[in-house]
Amino acid sequence: CDKIIVHDIKSKLVCILILISASGNAVTLSILVSLQIFSSKSHNKHMISFSSMTFLFIPLRFRLPTDLVPDCYNITLWPRLSPEPSSGLYIFTGQSTLIFKCVRETDLILIHSNKLKYTKLNNTHIARLIASGGGSAPTIKSSWLQSETQYLVIQLNSKLTQGQKYELYTEFTGELADDLAGFYRSEYEEDGVRRIVATSQMHPTHARKTFPCFDEPAMKAVFDITLIHPPGTVALSNGMEKGQCCIIDGVAVTQTRFEPTKKMSTYLLAIIVSEYSNISATQGDTLIRIWARRTAIDQGQGNYALNVTGPVLDFFQMYYNISYPLSKSDQIALPDFFFGAMENWGLVTYRETNLLYDPMTSSNRNKETTATIIAHELAHMWFGNLVTLRWWNEVWLNEGFASYVSYLGADHAEPSWNMKDLIVLDDIHRVFAVDALASSHPLSSKEDSIILPDQITEQFDAISYSKVHRHHQLTLLKCIMFFFCFQSYLNHFAYNNTVGNDLWHHLQMAVKANNVSLPRSVCEIMNHWVLQMGFPVVTVNTATGKVSQKHFLLDPESEVAVESPYNYKWVIPVRWRKSGEVQRDIWWLMEKEVINLEMKSGDLWVLANINVTGYYRVNYDLGNWDSLLAQLHSGHQVIPVINRAQLVDDAFNLARAQLVPTTLALRTTSYLSAETEYMPWQSALDNLNYYYLMLDCTEVYQPMQDYIKKLVTPLFLHFKSMTSNWTNVPYGHTDQYNQVNAIRMACSTGVTECQNLTNTWFEQWMDSPQRNLIHPNLRSAVYCSAMAAGDKAEWDFGWEQFKNAAVASEASKLMSALACTTKTQLLERYLSYTLNSTLIRKQDATSVITAVASNRVGQTLAWDFVRKEWEYMFTQYGVGSFSFASMISGVTARFSTLDDLQQLEQFVEEHKAAGFGSATLAVKQALEKTKANIKWLERNKNEVLDWFNNKNDH
Repeated sequence: CDKIIVHDIKSKLVCILILISASGNAVTLSILVSLQIFSSKSHNKHMISFSSMTFLFIPLRFRLPTDLVPDCYNITLWPRLSPEPSSGLYIFTGQSTLIFKCVRETDLILIHSNKLKYTKLNNTHIARLIASGGGSAPTIKSSWLQSETQYLVIQLNSKLTQGQKYELYTEFTGELADDLAGFYRSEYEEDGVRRIVATSQMHPTHARKTFPCFDEPAMKAVFDITLIHPPGTVALSNGMEKGQCCIIDGVAVTQTRFEPTKKMSTYLLAIIVSEYSNISATQGDTLIRIWARRTAIDQGQGNYALNVTGPVLDFFQMYYNISYPLSKSDQIALPDFFFGAMENWGLVTYRETNLLYDPMTSSNRNKETTATIIAHELAHMWFGNLVTLRWWNEVWLNEGFASYVSYLGADHAEPSWNMKDLIVLDDIHRVFAVDALASSHPLSSKEDSIILPDQITEQFDAISYSKVHRHHQLTLLKCIMFFFCFQSYLNHFAYNNTVGNDLWHHLQMAVKANNVSLPRSVCEIMNHWVLQMGFPVVTVNTATGKVSQKHFLLDPESEVAVESPYNYKWVIPVRWRKSGEVQRDIWWLMEKEVINLEMKSGDLWVLANINVTGYYRVNYDLGNWDSLLAQLHSGHQVIPVINRAQLVDDAFNLARAQLVPTTLALRTTSYLSAETEYMPWQSALDNLNYYYLMLDCTEVYQPMQDYIKKLVTPLFLHFKSMTSNWTNVPYGHTDQYNQVNAIRMACSTGVTECQNLTNTWFEQWMDSPQRNLIHPNLRSAVYCSAMAAGDKAEWDFGWEQFKNAAVASEASKLMSALACTTKTQLLERYLSYTLNSTLIRKQDATSVITAVASNRVGQTLAWDFVRKEWEYMFTQYGVGSFSFASMISGVTARFSTLDDLQQLEQFVEEHKAAGFGSATLAVKQALEKTKANIKWLERNKNEVLDWFNNKNDH
């Protein structure tokens, strides 16, 4: 008791008794208050009142407790495709009955809910609880929304009974916003009419924005969905639909009920209402449908996707030896969609550019994109949907293996493309660039380190998608063993969740069954790669036979703050050969340094990591580098094409890490004047792009341009001859890619014949806008070249064509090309368009900003724009609409001066209070890269200038 003296006629005595009780999920604070008042004159005591107040404090925990597990959801949703007259907002209303089981007694229900408004029911609470199958349920004491943790909290007057099932009923309203998250609104124009699509993106944590749910991947359940929608529209969900007309509240509607889903995670649910049409086919017992805008379907833009889907589904059913478990496979192209695609089970959603293909306007790159993304999403039907990661700290378990097998599926559908070789360029080199930073992260993190929605979103990066490709081959087992491993793994864990070690266990079973000899267990080998960030560089000294490994960092002076359980040592399979010899057996490097006398080469060269089957870089003594470069000049075909690309990529990155001279890296490009294959050329151009970023605003720019012009002119003439003066299309898939490289680089480096060619083609199109004779493969390069050479007239024409483009892939080419102009005023105008979703869709805004930033004239403009508009974009656009991470990476890619660093640090300081959300890691990486760029420029600028000048003099 505490006595308080009040300096007036009365004094007070307040007695407070605090009783604290705790359960696993909350703390209850009961405060008993006794208030006594004394008269200062008579000192007579009067008891005024005695009361108690009870408060419930929910700890700020973002993970659900495991007291309750969902069984099934019965959900009815009614999206309004016209705005509400009173508010002008598009909304949806919903009803949900969740059947769940109590596995541990509790008097608290925590269920995810975000941005939903609930209707108070008869019991005056926002939820109603009954026991399934009869019996009694605890009454609700109080209920409220906890916005920070995105929970609907329901406190009960007594505890739920262990083993009993209960039903939780709610009614709610949400906004059908255009934020590309949860249940959202997409718009398009067709036949002069603006049309609305109600569609969804639940992944990874947006189902809670659509209905109250246990929104974690391990909380699998069955979903029984009903959609109410206007007559004449079609409703789609994961299951097959059955529609019937009815009248609700005097309004004629269609009520479509869907077959219950399989047991699955909330993030895989999909719900769509649209005026789309479809084309269909059957593959075995499976109905395949491609959905899109009516005009797109009528023009045949869905035909290629339909033709590819059946063979890819068949391939995966054979590969996994498990039938596709659903009755239908719907795939739908959406005008507004944040991700490239989403593997919703039975209803896969895509950006239009990734699903639709028009032979008259789409390039072979568009065709490959469609095939590989379809294969990736269909691979998820088993790897990710049937068997799902337990938590988001192991995203690679879903995405990495789906990426790996997607190349197998695409290769089956298009065997002439050699898709498995393109993994090196498309994925391995891409992930190397990120994983070589000190700010990288391991494939697997501790489960409690990935909690917040923004942290979850950050996990979906190049590392999670692409790094596992080569890990899959680290054990270098025969395909048949993976085949048996996947069958065993998927059958054992069907409709359940797993962690990485579960896969290694089944892979070990396959190793044992196939009598494969490994130096250590699968788990021990793989954990060296999964639990450590980064990758090694293997250094081979062919003079002594010494072979060593160390953690490869682009900036060797950067500090690695992430501890490694293996002290950054890997178990490395090395495939290698000497000149004039066949490939040697696999040799395992398991220590930081060993002697392998077989690798002493004498007069021969040694080449390691044959066909890049291992996830590491290779360095050699300078003598061996000289021998390999001499081989490239005397007969480059002796070295496999993948390794020619690898030698270039390794040399440039080793030079950035100060492990070999920068001039050695540049020497790997000298032979390219005799090279016509795509992979080495693309590898060189990817690496030279860094030199452009660092040097294109310095005196090195023109000598560099002159050197590359000398290299690319023979390639340009090669394709001129191959195509009979540009009238034919190269036969080979990668030849078509390299033809684009030849035109793009010849025009950008000032080859007059190329510039005249592209300008003529574009002028002909401007003269006859309805008759575009530029081949689809070449349009991206031609459009960009014409914009760069042109003025306002060319830009305005390109903008009009972009606005009126009937094919998404054509619109995408034009959208990128508009950023190629060298006119500052036009670039500023283009940037301003990104804040108006009627001009540039929200899904495309970051692409436009980064495209402008990639233009050396536009980089400063883009950075100034981002700084000025950051707060608006960050608060108004939301995580579903803007890829803030890619935008930060794009606008800072050229940063290489102390002034750049100072501006970036000031930007970080100004906005650190609000945070950077899903761009947090990208900001950290931008700071790291900028500091490394400053040091690189100081060390190399003069040497590079001298090298280019020397080469141009000869």
